[in-house]
Amino acid sequence: MDAFTAGLLQRIRTTETDLTQAREDGDDFLAEVEQAELEDLHRLAAEHGVKVGAVRV
Repeated sequence: MDAFTAGLLQRIRTTETDLTQAREDGDDFLAEVEQAELEDLHRLAAEHGVKVGAVRV
C-alpha cells in the first residue's frame, strides 16, 4: 500500500470516528461538516481506485 492510499484510508477512519462522536454529542452542525468531508474522501478514493470498506455511519 502506498503512502497516498494509507493516508486516505486513515483520514476516512478518522472522519468516521469524528462523525460518530459529533452525532453522539448531538452536534448537528459538526455532524454535517464531518459527513460532507467523508463524502469528499470517498469521492477522492473512487477517483483514484482506492477500495474503501463499508461506511460505519
